[in-house]
Amino acid sequence: MRLDKFLKVSRIIKRRTVANEACDAGKVLKDGKALRASYDVKIGDEIEICFGAKKIKFRILSLNESAKKTDAVQNYEIIN
Repeated sequence: MRLDKFLKVSRIIKRRTVANEACDAGKVLKDGKALRASYDVKIGDEIEICFGAKKIKFRILSLNESAKKTDAVQNYEIIN
C-alpha cells in the first residue's frame, strides 16, 4: 500500500492530498530519510512525521485497504 493512502486510511492525516504534501515537504521520515508518497509501506515499518515542533513516531501493525474510524487505530502503534 502507498504511504499516502496508509496515512489517510489509518487517519493519521485526514486527507490524502495533505499526506502527499507532507511527503513532498520532507516531513515524513523513515530511518532519518524523507519518504515519497509512493513509498510501499510494510508491516513493521517505523515512520516519523514532523508537524511543526511536534513529532509522531509509529510502527505499522496492519495494512487494511479501508477501516472504520473506530478500527483505524489498530493499524499502527505510537512509539517514542
